[in-house]
Amino acid sequence: MRVGILTGGGDCPGLNAVIRAIVRRTIGKYGGEVLGFRFGWAGVMEGNTLPLGIDEVSGILPRGGTILGTSRTNPFRSEGGPEAIERQFKKAGLDGLVAVGGEDTLGVGYRLFQEHDLPIVGVPKTIDNDISGTDFTFGFDTAVAIATDAIDRLHTTAESHNRVVVVEVMGRHTGWIAVKAGIAGGADLILIPEIPVTLEEVCDTIRKRHARGKRFSIIVVAEGAEFPSAETKEAADASVVVSHSGTDAFGHVRLGGIGNKLAEVIEEDTGYETRVSVLGYIQRGGTPTAFDRVLGTRFGVVAADLVHGRDFGKMASIHGDRVIPVEMSHATEAIKRVDNELYEVARTFFG
Repeated sequence: MRVGILTGGGDCPGLNAVIRAIVRRTIGKYGGEVLGFRFGWAGVMEGNTLPLGIDEVSGILPRGGTILGTSRTNPFRSEGGPEAIERQFKKAGLDGLVAVGGEDTLGVGYRLFQEHDLPIVGVPKTIDNDISGTDFTFGFDTAVAIATDAIDRLHTTAESHNRVVVVEVMGRHTGWIAVKAGIAGGADLILIPEIPVTLEEVCDTIRKRHARGKRFSIIVVAEGAEFPSAETKEAADASVVVSHSGTDAFGHVRLGGIGNKLAEVIEEDTGYETRVSVLGYIQRGGTPTAFDRVLGTRFGVVAADLVHGRDFGKMASIHGDRVIPVEMSHATEAIKRVDNELYEVARTFFG
């Protein structure tokens, strides 16, 4: 068999572990060949390929990023995109393609499988951990570890200078990183998209801490958090969430700036000196944790087995401690949001 691989969307610790596992499983167990496509779906449309053998994947397990490169290309937004992919499938002689990515990359893969009958399987990837159909995505554990380490370091500075420190972490639609890192790092308040909190409540929490003798506060905020007005509890204060102009190929605006805006409001309302630290791409880079290396490896092995068994339209997923195939449609059905039970655990330590 000849198997293709692509990595799409944002880069993520553990991608190389997946690539390595697919190559080793396909060659070692099934005697097949593996062809990598550079820069996500763009590489498939253009036929930009890289042969992948045992030597090519040697030593990549602990490396961050992806040796194939990535992009946010959407073939369905490009004229003749799906047809170009069909041509490249035939030209490359592919028996199957493994698409490694988030909801957008996997959504494209599922549409190509459904609408164009292309043999595609998926591997879910995102540091946000917001893909349905799987308990965890690789990259998430690394991002939480990085954010937790940053919060630990900011604690000492905040306490030394009697400051409020706002830590902005990634999380467009969900607050998984914010909640997990906030709990692990001992944050005094965690703000996420799923559970809006008013600016008045934020400032009141900080004032109450100061009233009982705590002269510093650590606030963790997800980049997509919103703040309803105190009167309606519904309408979000659009002046707080700052989005850059334009959208990507999947219609997403670029979020950023909520940490700085929140810090301005806190300092103006409470009078307490406030600083902000935006972690940004730091959360996506560097060496993956042991958990993400193992999870990525297990996902890659299952993906290779799915291609060999011609069980297309499926993706690898983890349920409990079992890695199993599920329908790839699960990746696009609904966003997996932080549940109230976990947030209530975090709320225990607010203030």
